[in-house]
Amino acid sequence: MKIAKVLTALLLALCLCLTATACGAAPAPAVPDAASDPSPAEAAAEAGAPADAAEPEETPAPADPAIDPALPVRVMTLNGTTGFGMAGLISKAGSGEAALSYRFSVETDPSVVTAALVSGDCDIAALPTNAAAALYNKTGGKVQLLALNTRGVLYLVTDGSVTVESFADLEGQTVYVPAQNPSFIFSYLCRANGVNVTLDNSYAQPAELSAAAAAGQVSIAVLPEPILTVTRSQNPDLTVALDLGAEWDKVAEPGSLVQGCVVVRSEFAGQHPAETARFLEEYGESVALLTEDPAAAAQRIEEAGIFAKAAVAEKALPRCSVCFVTGEEMRAQMRAFLEIMAEAAPASIGGAVPGDDFYWLGT
Repeated sequence: MKIAKVLTALLLALCLCLTATACGAAPAPAVPDAASDPSPAEAAAEAGAPADAAEPEETPAPADPAIDPALPVRVMTLNGTTGFGMAGLISKAGSGEAALSYRFSVETDPSVVTAALVSGDCDIAALPTNAAAALYNKTGGKVQLLALNTRGVLYLVTDGSVTVESFADLEGQTVYVPAQNPSFIFSYLCRANGVNVTLDNSYAQPAELSAAAAAGQVSIAVLPEPILTVTRSQNPDLTVALDLGAEWDKVAEPGSLVQGCVVVRSEFAGQHPAETARFLEEYGESVALLTEDPAAAAQRIEEAGIFAKAAVAEKALPRCSVCFVTGEEMRAQMRAFLEIMAEAAPASIGGAVPGDDFYWLGT
């Protein structure tokens, strides 16, 4: 009897234990303590790697990854007004601050520049606008226009023996004009104003005419800046009677008298569009320096060999009509000028107005 009671008690206790185990909640899964997680550096250290290998420092991106700063860019410019806007960039390149690896040269003869463009020894150049158009026609489109850099720089001066207040006062007079572009432009203005004038190209180069005017050997002459400022300093009797840029705007599309420009070899622009665009940006900044600080700009002009005397360049700057025109505005103004030249002096632009591929309008 006692044995039966003991067995019964044991069975009851076993049931109670089994019931508690079956009905009890399962233990909650362990949640890692975030604060105790090893950092990437610690994890790297545990793996045997240096602590700084897990988080490498970022390498600064280049200022403009699209361009190759080591690419040689050969730039030629003429002395005088056409080259004034390049002086700031020449200075910047000389101090190592330019974005590209420029190689500059300053020339006195446009034919040297055009020959270098044809041979491939020059990539970008500043030229008279008519020379740029003629080169395009001569080479079958191997150069393109990047920017206009000079508007009208021609002025009619007198020694006081003749009163000239308008083109009408020039009727029957003899006017001494340098050959080529100045002569073409002045001839067009005479025809547009309906006056008969005798043009004398005896002094074919501006420097030759300047010397004659300074010596009092001519009464009426057309001279460009900055030579005009030099001439007047030598002969105080000379006065500016007409601004031919202003006279042009009276008879033609305003702003279309464009005498200087910058061109690029078409092959170079096609192969290096980013570098071409970067040059234009830096060149535009260089042109802006001429008005921001004329004295400093004139000093850079002298240092670059673009004009001999900084003082004269500074004095002449307000009448040098330096500009920076690109894109569609450039195309419209250049085309208007070339259409006039095609009628007035077609040989001066190579016989025809260049096609649309003459204009580089960006990438």
